[in-house]
Amino acid sequence: MNGDAIPSPSSGLPHDLTADLELALELADLADRVALERFRSADLEIATKPDRTFVTESDLAVERAIRDRLAEARPNDGILGEEFGRDDRGARQWIVDPIDGTSNFLRGVPVWGALVSLVIDGVPVVGVASMPTFGRRWWAARGQGAWTNEPDAADAPARRIRVSGVADLADASLSFQSIAQWREAGRLPALLSLGEAVWRDRAYGDLWSYMLLAEGLVDIVGEFDVKEYDLAALVPIVEEAGGVFTSADGAPGHAHGSSLATNGRLHEQVLAIIAEPPASDDPATSDDPTERTA
Repeated sequence: MNGDAIPSPSSGLPHDLTADLELALELADLADRVALERFRSADLEIATKPDRTFVTESDLAVERAIRDRLAEARPNDGILGEEFGRDDRGARQWIVDPIDGTSNFLRGVPVWGALVSLVIDGVPVVGVASMPTFGRRWWAARGQGAWTNEPDAADAPARRIRVSGVADLADASLSFQSIAQWREAGRLPALLSLGEAVWRDRAYGDLWSYMLLAEGLVDIVGEFDVKEYDLAALVPIVEEAGGVFTSADGAPGHAHGSSLATNGRLHEQVLAIIAEPPASDDPATSDDPTERTA
């Protein structure tokens, strides 16, 4: 896959992001090649990190390859990667998840991919999500729309994508990462309430849920216990497709530890069900757990 058919940048934007998007697509090509070399290898090396999550040799190899390329192409930019941490160098920062869905990768489940984003002044402005086992890629830059390729059709033009027009929760499709995530965040009752309100709920998982949302095939995605590198690349794609991306409590951005992405029309309805109520200013009730609602 490559960056053919990248649209021209919109006039009036503070940054011309075309070259940055081309580089992000190149980095995704690199990530795909490196990761596929060892996918489903019987002798894949796997380790457990201090936070009890898994890391494979491929996670490390992909991030090293991306860092090496960025050192050549953007030596003055910062970088944040899941495996090797943060190197801040000013307003521009590349954020990389070398394999989003490592648990799937190490089991041979094909639902995983690379996430590459550029953040300027704390705002994600370029995002690429690539799932090589599906032959799929999605990308966006601010003001340029959200796009995807057609699988198994290398010569086909890129296709612009949009979120759905579903406006009623009773007609909506919800994807969540796992019941355990919501339970550990103390939000399982909210998930159950939301599940009862929507037409359909499934756990498609990881980056794929958000890309289904951006294509209009899913209407709501929510997660907890997520990091910047899990989300930054997804934000431009969802928003350029017409969606809304916040935390589970409605805060804008990708750095709050949770996410809620919707088609926009449903956002406030979902927040009314899942968001934590603001803390009370009344000292008589602010510490009383019985005053909180799901």
